[in-house]
Amino acid sequence: MRSQINLGRVFGIRIGLHYSWFIIAFLIVFSLSAQFHTSNPEWGDSVILALAGATATLFFVSLLLHELAHSVVAKSRGLPVREITLFALGGVSQIEKEPTSAKMEFWMAFVGPLTSACIGLFCLALSRLPGTPSSPITAMVSWLGYINLALAGFNMIPGYPLDGGRILRALIWWKTGDVERSTRMASRVGQAVGLIFIGIGILQFFGGAGIGGLWIAFIGWFLLQAAGESYLQIGLKRAIEGVSVSDVMTSDCPTVSGNMNLQHFVEEELLPTGRRCFVVLENGAVAGLVTPQEVKQVERSKWPFTALRDIMRSVDQMQTVTPETPLTSALEMMSRHDVNQLPVVSNGRLVGVLSRANLLSFLQTRVELQAA
Repeated sequence: MRSQINLGRVFGIRIGLHYSWFIIAFLIVFSLSAQFHTSNPEWGDSVILALAGATATLFFVSLLLHELAHSVVAKSRGLPVREITLFALGGVSQIEKEPTSAKMEFWMAFVGPLTSACIGLFCLALSRLPGTPSSPITAMVSWLGYINLALAGFNMIPGYPLDGGRILRALIWWKTGDVERSTRMASRVGQAVGLIFIGIGILQFFGGAGIGGLWIAFIGWFLLQAAGESYLQIGLKRAIEGVSVSDVMTSDCPTVSGNMNLQHFVEEELLPTGRRCFVVLENGAVAGLVTPQEVKQVERSKWPFTALRDIMRSVDQMQTVTPETPLTSALEMMSRHDVNQLPVVSNGRLVGVLSRANLLSFLQTRVELQAA
């Protein structure tokens, strides 16, 4: 889940929005407008619309605080956090490494619901202060109190990868000392919770709940998929355990001249070969890499007038690995820097390229051999 709209940084963590956020933002504003209009029609349409918009905005601020709590605890334990993305189902903290102990996992997971619960209780206390009149602000604060308490309760459901599922994994990990077993068990529970949500949502939809039932089913589907992917990651980790970059990389890297124009490169090199990574040479030395990702940044009309040296990723801009680098570390680097290829360098010389395509081919071969 990557951000498409950058909102800035908080505590050095990039904050962004996924496009799906606007869907849920619109639905919340629409729902709150109807709710406030029904309960207090005397406020007027303009006040109600402004109140609904402000309430929805503050709700997403509270979601951001929930995710920031996860991320701050992770950073305090030495785990790098790339960004926080707000999307249709809430927020997600992109923490680049797994916790190294059950205790760390527990507190990283628990602090999120705890933050939401504290926000909820604080808002409810404000709305019920003695002498507080019924007003739009009181209605907004009261709604924020209840919704944050509901958010805390929902996240404590023991369905991995919800916070409650991560707490369950931490407890199993602490009891058994086996992180893989704990992840498998928590993922299975998460899949079961997802199926239950789907069943409840479908029953409610046919029982007359309408869009609310479909929304519950959609949340269940999301949990089912996320828990399944977490389970598959265990198999992936086991498959690449002990594997180094040299076992997966390709050493026959095609080379092209930096003087070549983009039109010729696409028509004569990229499309006919199907290769996705080319080494750019300047005066016989490696100058950089060019991939379809760089090609797509240039308008097609400019291809005949653009040289590869103008669009390539130069050597000093690239993240590199050595042949001895563990494959797990290389994958973490790919994820951290959002790249599909990594140059493999030994003694200052390019000896190969590691790509996601290499990895997929490697895993497919292993699966086929294990099934034979």
